[in-house]
This record gives sequence, structure tokens and C-alpha cells, in this order.
Amino acid sequence: MILEVKNLTKLYRNGRGVEDISFTLSPGDVLGLLGPNGSGKTTTMKAITGLVHPKKGDINICGIDAIDCHEAAMHHVGCLIEAPALYDYMTAVQNLRQVARYRKGIDSRRIEEVLRMVGMDGYKRDKVRSFSLGMRQRTGLAITLLAAPKLLILDEPFNGLDIEGMHYVRTVINLAAQNGSAVLISSHLASEVQQCATKAAIMHSGKLLAVDTMDTILQKHDNLEDYFLKTVGVLPSQTPQDFKNLDNIIGRQQ
Repeated sequence: MILEVKNLTKLYRNGRGVEDISFTLSPGDVLGLLGPNGSGKTTTMKAITGLVHPKKGDINICGIDAIDCHEAAMHHVGCLIEAPALYDYMTAVQNLRQVARYRKGIDSRRIEEVLRMVGMDGYKRDKVRSFSLGMRQRTGLAITLLAAPKLLILDEPFNGLDIEGMHYVRTVINLAAQNGSAVLISSHLASEVQQCATKAAIMHSGKLLAVDTMDTILQKHDNLEDYFLKTVGVLPSQTPQDFKNLDNIIGRQQ
């Protein structure tokens, strides 16, 4: 296993967080954590990468205890959680060179390669301050790929991306999986998870409600969104109470 998460619990003072989360990732797996904002996706990823300390549970990355031996475990990880941390006054290439200082064996050729993979090679000499949100996301993605990680962790990687940017992210995820890496992504967009994940995990209110392969899910359901709604107990045909009289409200306004 590349990643093993067992009984992970991290609760904040306001009562939110995650409780008793367990799943595994093998080489070639792409697991999509699917859930609404506040469901615990980012907290799970932060615990795996050591950005928050779990109350209880075990996390192993490539057979290494990621809690007790954090630095050794993170040697195998590339991650992008929330917004990428970039120097605005530097170019894309300079930002990647800065990160490469902390990793052995990364040369200029590798920097050029990952920028090309995410479609940023045409902007590599531009200052980051001029980048759109999507360009920043793609530059952050290039940074995560620098050391060819065995585990790639991407938190909401499709945020702020246009159609072309989404295509590049999906391509990178597929290539990483084909090369034997495991990929963990989070999203509240069922359609994007369905396109690139081999497995989906449904998260809601800090709980992991279900994990299954995408093939099995699509054999039993029309799409991933349908599977999510039924798992959390909402039928696709149901209409929220607040909107039942929408036609009457619109009619009165007219």
C-alpha cells in the first residue's frame, strides 16, 4: 500500500473535523474524496500531510508511520492543499527553482518538464503576480510533481480552472496513476471526480459514508452525483422545501 489511513479522528473546538476515517491507496489508484464544503475533505488531507495533528488514528505512507516519522514519509509525497504558496515577485521558473533547493536530484530539465505537463511552459518567464487563479493553480500543481512523488495529494485541484486547465489536471492525474503513483483528490464537483478517479469516497459531516470503485458505482447508478445523493440520503427527485413554491413566488413578482 502507498497510503493507509486507519481510524483517523481530528476534531476542532467547534465540533467540526473528521471522525473514524479509514481507507487505503495502492499504486495506480485515484481516490476522489467527494463531499460538500465542510465535510472534512481538507482536514483529512491536512492530517495525512502533517499540517494538523490527529487526535487518534494511524497514517502510513509507503510503509512509514507518517505521524512519528513525518519527514521520512513526506519524502514520498507531493501535495497541493488549498491555495498554492507562491512568491508573486518571482517567475514560474524561479518559484519551482526555489522549491527544488529542498529536494535532491531536481534539475532545470525536470522543471521545464513539469511546467510543460501542466501547460505553463509558455508563461514560465512571467511574474506570478500577473497570473490568473487558474494559472496559479497549475503552477502549484507543477511544484507537486517536481520530485515524481509516489503519493500525489490535491485539494480541490479544479478550482478556478477553465476547460483547458481542467484538461491538463486530468491528464497529470492519469499519467501519475499510469506511472504507479497513488493519487488522492478532493472535490465537491461530482462530474470531475467521475472523469478522473478510479475510486470514490463519499464524505459528509466529518464522516466517511462509503468507498467504492468507480466501475461498481456506475454499474449501479446513472452517475456519481446520483450515487452521492443516495448515499447521503437525498433522492435526486426531491426538491428542497424552500423552492417548492418558487413558481408562485415568480408569478407574484411578474
